Amino acid sequence: MSTLMPSKNVFSRFCPKRETLYFVVFMLGLGGISTLALPPLHILPILLLGFGLLGQRLNTTRNWRHAAWTGALFGFGFYAAGLYWLVNAVLIRADEFWWFVPFPSLGCALILAPTVAVPAALCTLLPPGLRRLSAFAALWTLFDMGRTFIFSGFTWNALGSCLAIPGPVGTLLIQPAAWMGEDGLTLALVLLALLCGTALLDQTPLARWADRLLGTHNAPAPLPSAIRRRVFAGSIAAMLLWCIASTLRLYTVHPTSEPGPIAVIVQGNVPESEKIGRQSPRDIFTRYLHLTAQGVQAAQALQTTQRKPGERFRPIVFLWPETAFPGYDLLQDSPRARQAIMEWAVGADAGIIGALRMDDAGHYRNSVMALAPDGSIEAVYDKARLVPFGEYQPPFIPLQIVPQGGMAAGPGPQTWHLPDIPAVGPLVCYEVIFSGDVVNAHDRPRWLANVTNDAWFGNSAGPRQHLSSVRLRAVEEGLPVARAANTGISTAYDGMGHMLDHLEWGKAGVLTVALPASLPPTLFGRMGQSIPLGLCVMVLVLACLPRRDHQHATSPPNSKTQL
Repeated sequence: MSTLMPSKNVFSRFCPKRETLYFVVFMLGLGGISTLALPPLHILPILLLGFGLLGQRLNTTRNWRHAAWTGALFGFGFYAAGLYWLVNAVLIRADEFWWFVPFPSLGCALILAPTVAVPAALCTLLPPGLRRLSAFAALWTLFDMGRTFIFSGFTWNALGSCLAIPGPVGTLLIQPAAWMGEDGLTLALVLLALLCGTALLDQTPLARWADRLLGTHNAPAPLPSAIRRRVFAGSIAAMLLWCIASTLRLYTVHPTSEPGPIAVIVQGNVPESEKIGRQSPRDIFTRYLHLTAQGVQAAQALQTTQRKPGERFRPIVFLWPETAFPGYDLLQDSPRARQAIMEWAVGADAGIIGALRMDDAGHYRNSVMALAPDGSIEAVYDKARLVPFGEYQPPFIPLQIVPQGGMAAGPGPQTWHLPDIPAVGPLVCYEVIFSGDVVNAHDRPRWLANVTNDAWFGNSAGPRQHLSSVRLRAVEEGLPVARAANTGISTAYDGMGHMLDHLEWGKAGVLTVALPASLPPTLFGRMGQSIPLGLCVMVLVLACLPRRDHQHATSPPNSKTQL
C-alpha cells in the first residue's frame, strides 16, 4: 500500500508550504484593503494598517528576492482590487468578449505589480528602519510616476487622490498639490503611512499574530519609546504645517484675470449599450438638443443677473460629453446637423462637443470640436492619451481586441482661442488624470473643458476616481474646470478645488455654471513633474547618507534595526 502513496518530498513540490500560502494570501489582502483609502471611500486610516504591516515585512525580510515577492503580491492585490471596475467595460459587450472578462483588472494588476516589487527589492540595499522605509516611499512614488510611460499611460489609483475627500476637508488637504502635484501628495502619504503605521503597530498583538502566521523567524525587537515619540511628533508637526500652509493659500491667493464664461454642461445619460447598438440615434440627438436649449436659456438669465454696470455680457459656452451621440462622422460630414445644434442653442457663443472623426489617412480619432454660432467648426482637438485595450491596442497582443486596431492619437495639450471666449484647454476623457500634462506650457489657458464618457464603467468607483483627478488638476494648475460626462458625474470646479455644482450619476440634466477667473500660475504649473521628482531624489539621498552612529552595525543579527 505504501508503494502507491506519493512520498512527502514529491507532494511538497506541487503543494506550497503552509507559511508560503499564508504569506501570499496575507500580502494580497494587505494590498486589497489599502484600496479602501481611494475614492470614493477615502478611509485614510486603513493605510496605517496596510502600509504599516507592509513596512514591518520589508524591515524583517531575509533578502531582496523575498522583498520583491512581498512588493509584487502587495501591488497585485492593490491594483486588482482598485481596478475592479474595468470589468464593466467588457460586460457591455460580454456576448462578443466574454472570454476577456477576467483580464482587465487582473491583467493590469499583473502588469503593474512590478512597479511595487522593484522598489521593495531596491530598498533592501539600505539597513532596516527609517532609511529603508523612506527609500521605499520615494521609490514607490518614482515608479508610480513612471506609469505614465506604460503603453499610452496608465496612472489610475495614484494614492495622492486619497486626499481629495469631497467637501471642505478635502479642499484643505489637497492645496499642496498646487506646489508639488498629485505625486508629491503620494510621496507624503506613503511616507507618513509607512513610518507611523510601522511604529504604531510595533509589538502589538496584530503584528505578533502576523509574525506567527507567516513564520517570521527574525521577529523585530521592540522600538524604543523615544523613537516612537519622535516619529509621532514629527508626523503631527508635518500634518499641522500642511494644514496651516493650505489655509494660508485658501485665504491669500486670489484670481488675477477676468471671470470665465458661463458654462452650460449637458448630461444626456445615454447607456453605452444604446450607443453601441445605435438603437435610437434620433432620440438621443433630440434629447441633447432640448437639454442644450434649456441650459442656454438659463445661462442667458444668469448672464443678465450677474452683469455689473458697465461690464460686458459674459460669453456662453455649452459642452456635450465625449462621443455624445451615436452619429460618428455626423458633426464632421453634416453641416446641416451642426447648424441644427446651434439653432437650438441660440444665444450661445460657442459649443464644445465630443465626437468621433476620421482623418485624411482613414484613421478614426476621438475628438472634441468647437462650433461657432453659425455651425461651422472653429477648432478640433484630437485625444492624445488613448485608453489601452479600449482605444489603443498594444502591439504585443496577437488577438484583435480593439476594432480596426485602435484610433490615432493627437499631438498633446492645446489651447483654443475662440472669438470672444476666454482661452480654453480641451481634454478628452481620462487625459485629465495625467498630472502635469493637461496644459500647453507655452500658452496657458484660462479654463479647462473636459468631456468624457464614464458609462463604460458603470456606477462604480471608476467614475469617482476620475472625478477626483479632475479636482486635483484644477488645484495643480489653478484653473477652473468644466466637465461634461455622458452618464455623470458632470461638474465644475474653481482653481482651489471647490465644487461649484454637479449632476449625480445616472441622471439626465443640464448645469449652468458661471466659471470664476483663473488663479495666478501655480508653482507646480510652472515647474511640473520636476518638483515631485526632486522631492523623491532628496528623500533617497537623505536615506543613503551615512549614519553618524553605528547602531545598525551593533544590532543583534536577528532583530530589526530601530527606526
